Amino acid sequence: MATPLRGAGRHARSTALAPDPDKTELRLRMRAVRSALPGDVRDAGSVVIARRGLAAIGTTPSRTISAYLAIGDEIDPGRLLIALHLAGHHLCLPVMTGKDRPLTFRAYAPSDDLAMVQWGIREPKADRPEVQPDVLLVPLLAADRTGHRLGYGGGYYDRTLRHLRTVKPITAIGLAFDGQVIDAVHHLDYDERLDQLLTPSGLLSCRA
Repeated sequence: MATPLRGAGRHARSTALAPDPDKTELRLRMRAVRSALPGDVRDAGSVVIARRGLAAIGTTPSRTISAYLAIGDEIDPGRLLIALHLAGHHLCLPVMTGKDRPLTFRAYAPSDDLAMVQWGIREPKADRPEVQPDVLLVPLLAADRTGHRLGYGGGYYDRTLRHLRTVKPITAIGLAFDGQVIDAVHHLDYDERLDQLLTPSGLLSCRA
């Protein structure tokens, strides 16, 4: 997938706002890793994360869960979303409101008719109510075990997580194939960490 929204390097900190060459090179490499996965591996991964994700989130109390609809070779949370919906959780999808602004969220159900926006991303239509998620299922290109995430370069999720964490307690769970978990992601001071990583191998806490 080649969309700027779905915004092993050296582990270091920097406050520079210029494009990070470590991340640019790593994005290219991790796209290649992900796109090389066979179709049966992708399908099996989606089945396993549905089971593991439902077990991790549980069925009570019901929560509002933000997700994403997979594009290209992203790990597909579709089965997990159906399982969460049937378990009584409330689903929502992110909505872009402008460059350099946090995402907002609108209610979503698997049967909804969605609007197609830029980069092939599907969003709930404007008549769906806005909500605030308790749990966010986050796409990524790579992540390390401390929760530092490599996105697609737009910074949308960093801004969104930073904003939501000032409003309420949330849990951010990165979804990935096992090969997307690497030793270290080069990160900046404004990058927001994930709380957990969910891969076909299991759920990893990033806050221990």
